[in-house]
Order: sequence, then structure tokens, then C-alpha cells
Amino acid sequence: MEKTFRTLRGFLAGQEPKSDLYFAYSATLRICGTGLNFDEITDRLGLQPQTLHRKGEKPDPRHAGFKDDMWAYSPPVEKNCPLSEHVDALWTKLKPHRNYLLGLKRSFEIDVFLGYRSNCDNAGIIVPSRSLEMFTELEIPFAVSIIIT
Repeated sequence: MEKTFRTLRGFLAGQEPKSDLYFAYSATLRICGTGLNFDEITDRLGLQPQTLHRKGEKPDPRHAGFKDDMWAYSPPVEKNCPLSEHVDALWTKLKPHRNYLLGLKRSFEIDVFLGYRSNCDNAGIIVPSRSLEMFTELEIPFAVSIIIT
């Protein structure tokens, strides 16, 4: 009987890692630049950011310091839910504030950081067309950070 492998890493090693497969997804609105008014953004969007930092702050002594201010929000969606659920939950919160966000884009950088993390190196993502509305409406690219561990 021929041995089958679920990952390229397993094939190359001749055996699969002992850990179970995992898949983790995220969608985070990031607003970056110099001179962000954190309180105004929080009040206007009605959202509590998970991350705030100012230009030059150092999270630890080895860090060179942040190059910009940043306000970031991720919706409360379980990491193992499909990427489309993260995107849709974020857009539900942001859609009423589309014009405000487009106004911020005149002075600041706005993007949506999409994350995909897994220990499986032969999988992928599917995002339904309806979940792409946010990227068109906010005039931002659809980009995914893919990390295989």
C-alpha cells in the first residue's frame, strides 16, 4: 500500500507531523499615518480598537520604533471561522462609515490586513464574491498574508 501525505513537509520528511491540522483567519482594519486622532476615529466608527500605537513608540527595547501612528480593529470572530466570515463581520461594522473612511484616506493610509495561518501547506482560501464588496467600496486592494508553520 502506498503511503499518502497531507503536507509537502510530511512528504519530504517521510512522515507527517504529529500535530492536528489547524487553520486560523483574521481581518483587521488598519488606519496608519502621522497625527491620527484616536478618540475621533473610535467615536466616529463606534468601535474599540485592539491596537493603538504612536509613531516612535517601542514595544520592547529591541524594536526600532513604529514608523507611524496606527489604529486597528478586528471583529470578534473565532479564528477558525472561514476568512469570509471575518471579512463580512468587519464590513458590517464599517459599511455605515464608508464616507468617513474614504475621507480619512485623503490624509492617512487605510487597509484591511487579512491573515491566513495554518500548519497545512497544501490548502487555500475561498472568498465569495459578496465578501469582496468592502475592498471595492473602500478602494483598497484585497491582499492576504499567508503564514505556514
